Amino acid sequence: MTGRTPRLGWYVHHHGRGHLTRLLAIAPHLDAEVDAVSSLAAPAGLPSGWTWTVLDRDDDGGAPIDPTVDGMLHWAPIGHVGHRTRLSAIAAAAAERHWDGMVVDTSVEVTLLARLLGLRTVVVTQPGHRIDRPHLLGFAAADTVIAPWARGILSPPHLEALGDKVVHTGGISRFTARVADGPRTDEVVLLASGGTVGPAAIRDAEKATGRPWRALGGGAWADDPWPVLATAGVVVSWAGQNAVADLAAARASAVVIPQDRPFDEQRETGRALRRANLAQVEDSWPTAAQWPDLIERAATARPEWERWEVAGAPQRAAAAITDTMRGRR
Repeated sequence: MTGRTPRLGWYVHHHGRGHLTRLLAIAPHLDAEVDAVSSLAAPAGLPSGWTWTVLDRDDDGGAPIDPTVDGMLHWAPIGHVGHRTRLSAIAAAAAERHWDGMVVDTSVEVTLLARLLGLRTVVVTQPGHRIDRPHLLGFAAADTVIAPWARGILSPPHLEALGDKVVHTGGISRFTARVADGPRTDEVVLLASGGTVGPAAIRDAEKATGRPWRALGGGAWADDPWPVLATAGVVVSWAGQNAVADLAAARASAVVIPQDRPFDEQRETGRALRRANLAQVEDSWPTAAQWPDLIERAATARPEWERWEVAGAPQRAAAAITDTMRGRR
């Protein structure tokens, strides 16, 4: 493909907010026409000319039948109409809209479908212990694997054998272009979506530390948490990739508490942050008695968040995608 703007599909996984947030961070820098497909509803803020197709769900309807094909795949349940129609919709869009390639964030099955359709394929990976058969099959089928963190700080084993196929972009944050230059307050901000900590535990931590706490997550989610992140004295966060990238963009003094996620994704990220001395990392929610010292240690730390390489990360991801679609990788 030469001499024209590439057109590509982009699969956005529907679990959590991270996959969609990453798309929206990269979108302004991407020189391509994009047809996004997802079980999520279309978001606000898509670039002009992009399309969004809502796919049927494939994770409802009772007990699935042989969804892993005896361990070869992650999710291909026999007889599930939603699974069949969502893959059919992707294949139809690829043919009708003449895609040059596809970005998959993230699904082994969609990666394999894209490659079987003869599309150049970019996969966004995540940390964790992803050396199972399905993951290795998906990575082998991809032309490019985007790792949205800094090279060297986080080195999961599944990337070791992929060589130049991997592009370490640095942490991809939607706040990369914004500057945290205001004065810091005494406030502790809990940046936590999808966690299990209840209001009573937060009140106990607030009382123990003698600082005001604010929770951003669940029902209190803010569409633009930047003003709060940029001025917080300490941010308490889980260890998801977007959350960590946002901490780095805000140069936040942070307490990071990894949550249990598939393939130990957040646990591995937490260990990397601890080794790099970028945050105070706790394996579980601290007791009320532990919080005062923990918050004080975080507040007085000066983490070198530039090592997470958020500056320019969305642009590097966009360049890797367009280079792949143009056959340069």
